[in-house]
Amino acid sequence: MAVLAPYAAPTTRPALRRGRGGRRAWALSGVCLLAALLYGWGIWDGGWGNPFYSAAVKSMSGSFTNFLFGSFDPAGVVTVDKPPMALWAQVLSVRVFGYHGAALLAPQVVEGVAAVFLLHRSVRRWAGDNVALLAALILALTPVTVAINHVNDPDTLLVAWLVAAGYALTRAVAAGTSARGRRTWLLACAFFLGCGFLTKMLAAWIVVPGFAVAYAVGSTGSWKRRITDLLAATGVLLVSSFWWPLLHDLWPGSKPYMDNSTDGTALNLIFGYNGLDRILGQHLGGGHHGIGFHPPAGVRIPAAVEEMLRNGGFAGMFGGAGLGRMFSASVGGQISWLIPFSLLTLAVATGAGIASIRAKRAAEPAQRAGWVMWGSWLVVTALVLSYAQGIFHSYYTTMLAPAIAAISAAGLGRLWRYHRRGSAMSALLLPLGVAITAAWAYVVVSRDTDWNGWAGPAVVGVGLAAVLTLVVAKLVGLAALG
Repeated sequence: MAVLAPYAAPTTRPALRRGRGGRRAWALSGVCLLAALLYGWGIWDGGWGNPFYSAAVKSMSGSFTNFLFGSFDPAGVVTVDKPPMALWAQVLSVRVFGYHGAALLAPQVVEGVAAVFLLHRSVRRWAGDNVALLAALILALTPVTVAINHVNDPDTLLVAWLVAAGYALTRAVAAGTSARGRRTWLLACAFFLGCGFLTKMLAAWIVVPGFAVAYAVGSTGSWKRRITDLLAATGVLLVSSFWWPLLHDLWPGSKPYMDNSTDGTALNLIFGYNGLDRILGQHLGGGHHGIGFHPPAGVRIPAAVEEMLRNGGFAGMFGGAGLGRMFSASVGGQISWLIPFSLLTLAVATGAGIASIRAKRAAEPAQRAGWVMWGSWLVVTALVLSYAQGIFHSYYTTMLAPAIAAISAAGLGRLWRYHRRGSAMSALLLPLGVAITAAWAYVVVSRDTDWNGWAGPAVVGVGLAAVLTLVVAKLVGLAALG
């Protein structure tokens, strides 16, 4: 059963290891600097990001009501189709630095780097320093993440809030955390998820069920306390998620009409166009001039606003729903590179967990919670995005990047230990993972050989060399022991 050996958690907190602490801090700084360079490269070249949101930032900087509700136009007639939290940071930036492309995109760089840093801190407590550095590097280099962090869409801030929530949950289930500390960190997790809701509505709640299960299996308190904590967190989640929609809908004075709603309310937008419509595919392409504005009876739209609405939308991708969407030609090159390896890792981790239960070996709750949190994040989000029948854009998959980074980094560490200290059978898992990853990379690269077509054969050659090296090294090691 060496293949299913349980994960050996770090027994010493990485921060207390003085010998390597300095080098690891410099390494993390290097990864964050690399992320800042990738995300910030070219923001001074005069680009305006997504013109829909950029126009809203200009309008929001003109009045308090426009700022509070995310008005798309200066007259305060209609909002954008999302809550304004992601735009608030951009408004503050342009108020300080002036209205230009760099000021609009600078918050995206900060939020992207924050996500990389927080992912490192979270994975570090779960799987150790080396795995955490690798996870941070993978997130920083993920193609779709680099791309979306160059645009002022809300997905960058959404990912940052989700990673912050993952960090808080990791602290909540950490060994040695007091009962009060567990609840405090769990409530912080719920608050961060609520902030994610105010960034991109129900998209932030996709991870909620998995997070709840992770706390339930990872907390060391009594089941009564766990349930009480989760109920308290539910209250925080609801309040932090719905205070702004209720503020908009109950606002007594003049306010912008909620874009893409059928009755002008934020709640209708949440559960309609940005909710069930996205999953079930209802009212596809509906809305005013491609954005979804349904003006209330008797409201005249100024000609300038009419023109902005006419030109402000962007076309969505429809159809193609199914299990293969994450590996399709339009999406695979953005996010799927390490998904096969991550799925292999989750299968191995699940097998190890089952073996521990059968052998009646006590597994560390924090380790179990980590696998549940990151694994459910990846699997559930991928399934929701894959089968969504409504509007789908490839950049939505940036939500998968933190989970892929954490799981693939932790999986590499685990399979490396199996290769070094496991049986001949368990040692094959790492070469298998390398082979699967290289084979899929070749498929993705081969879809378009016009740009760096040499990369396909190169990745096959490197992958084959790595597999042969791993197999030969293990055979030599076994021969020496025999």
